Amino acid sequence: MFHSLAAYSVGALLYCPAGLHDSIVTTLLHNAIPAPFSLAFCLEDTVNDAHLAEAENALLRTLEQIQRLHAEHSFYLPQIFVRIRSPLHLRRMAARLSGVSQVLTGFILPKFYTDNSRAYLAAVEDLSQSSEFLYMPIFESHAMAAPAGRLEQLARLKEELAPFSTRILNLRVGGNDLSHVFGLRRGVCDTIYDLQPVARILLDVVSTFAADYVISGPVWEYYAGPGWDTGLERELHLDALNGFIGKTVIHPNQIPIVNRALQVTARDYADARSILSWDLDNAPLVARSVDAARMNEFKTHANWASKILALAQIYGVRPEDAAPVRRTAAVKPAVSRRAAP
Repeated sequence: MFHSLAAYSVGALLYCPAGLHDSIVTTLLHNAIPAPFSLAFCLEDTVNDAHLAEAENALLRTLEQIQRLHAEHSFYLPQIFVRIRSPLHLRRMAARLSGVSQVLTGFILPKFYTDNSRAYLAAVEDLSQSSEFLYMPIFESHAMAAPAGRLEQLARLKEELAPFSTRILNLRVGGNDLSHVFGLRRGVCDTIYDLQPVARILLDVVSTFAADYVISGPVWEYYAGPGWDTGLERELHLDALNGFIGKTVIHPNQIPIVNRALQVTARDYADARSILSWDLDNAPLVARSVDAARMNEFKTHANWASKILALAQIYGVRPEDAAPVRRTAAVKPAVSRRAAP
C-alpha cells in the first residue's frame, strides 16, 4: 500500500455553491478560514438548472480573481476543485477553465458508477493529453442501493480506474445522496454508521478500493447548535476506524475538528517510526511498542505505519492528552497544495 502525500493532503474539503460565494476571494485573501483545507466549487446539486450558466460565469470570475491576487499577495491557497455535472460538462468546463489552471487543481466527478464511468474516464484520458488536472470520483449513485451485484460492479470500476490511478487524487462517497435513496437522515447524535443500509454501501467501497486509493468520509451536515461538534468528532473517529481519511465539510467551523482528527497521536507516531525502521535482517519481526503497552508486528502493521507517518507529515502530531482544538484557531499548512501525485 502506498498513498501519495497529495492524496492525504485533501483533508477537509469545504463545499461552496459556485454562484453564491462572491465573498470567497476576500475570505481567502485575508486567511479567514482555518487552514489547512481544500475548496470545492459546486456546479451540480447546489445550483438550480435554470441558473447554471450564471453560476459558471461567476465561477470563472472568482477563479480569475484568485489567480491574479495570488500572484500579487501571499495567502494560503487551498487545493481547488470544481464539481461538474456529467462527462460532457467536464469536457466543457475543463476547456473553459484552462486559463486558471495555476489555481485549479482539478474536478470532482459526481454520481460516478458503471453507467457513466467509461464516459468520465474517456474525458479524463483526453484532457490529460493537455492538462495536469486531478480528479475525484464520488460514489453516490442511486444505482448502488441494491445489494445484488454491487461488489461485482465496484470490482469492475476498480479495473477501469487502474490505468488512470495517477490522475485519481481521492475517491469520495456521498452519504447524503445515498441516504436520500432510503429516505434517511442522521441526527446530530447519530453517525453515518448507524444508518445500516448506507453504511453497508460505504464499507463495500472501502473494501474494494482502500488498498489502492485514499477514500474520504461523507459530509457532516451540522455546524452549529447543541452537540454538533461532539457528533462530528464521533463520526470522524468511526471514519478512521473504518478506513476513511478526510471529510467533506460545509462550514469553516468544521475544519479545525477535521484537522485535529487527522493529526496522529504521539504514541502512534512513535510506533510507526519504529515499525518502518525495523531491521529486516533480524529474525524476529515482532516487538513490544515504544511505550511497552501493545504489540508491533512489521508484517501486519507496516501499511498502518506508512499512513500514520504521512498524516503526521501533513497534519502534525498531538500528545495523547491534548485538549480539543479551538474552532477559531488557525493551523499553519504543512504541505504545498502542489505536492506531486
